[in-house]
Amino acid sequence: MDFIKHIIGFDKAGQEAKNSTPSNIKAVFRNIPSLQTKRLLLRKIVPRDCEDMYEYSCQELVTRYLLWYPHPSPEFTESYIERLQDDYRGGSFFDWGVVLPDFKGREKMIGTCGFTELDPANNRGEIGYVLNPRFWGQGYAVEAAKRVIRFGFEQLSLNRIDARYMIENEHSAYVMESCSMKFEGIRRQAMYVKGRYRDIGEYSILRSDYLRDK
Repeated sequence: MDFIKHIIGFDKAGQEAKNSTPSNIKAVFRNIPSLQTKRLLLRKIVPRDCEDMYEYSCQELVTRYLLWYPHPSPEFTESYIERLQDDYRGGSFFDWGVVLPDFKGREKMIGTCGFTELDPANNRGEIGYVLNPRFWGQGYAVEAAKRVIRFGFEQLSLNRIDARYMIENEHSAYVMESCSMKFEGIRRQAMYVKGRYRDIGEYSILRSDYLRDK
């Protein structure tokens, strides 16, 4: 699915962004609220999600257009989720687990969706998402992303929300378009990822767009 900055592991720039996050944003995400859609529950990622996360995060198919590589083992995923608990407590992680509330009688986490970056000085955020391939093509990524966009405009009072993708990933571009985001162009060879330069496409939605189409 989508190119995202630090869904698994953290780069230097991402960590610096976290360190500069204002206290009001940290307060919101320190106790990250659960969000609901017609079919989904978006909630904090917790240790019991390890098996579900590893199911998709170990796949090359999933990480093909992401910055991170497949998880090598369930223990790696377990350790990652443990680190997330510290980030949640610090209010410096802005992702929700995307959960089917009643999948064969239990909750099943099928991916993540949230903000890969928040820029309060400019009232701007960037969203990202990743989904288990078993559940592709059913509208779940669009449903989750729309809910996060709504949260960004209505609860965080953002003015602009961006999303970026590697241009080969047409499915991710479709998700952005389905969320009423507008294509803004391609930054040629903007990032060096996994041994080669990648062209990066960008979409955005403004608060005025969201209110007009609401």
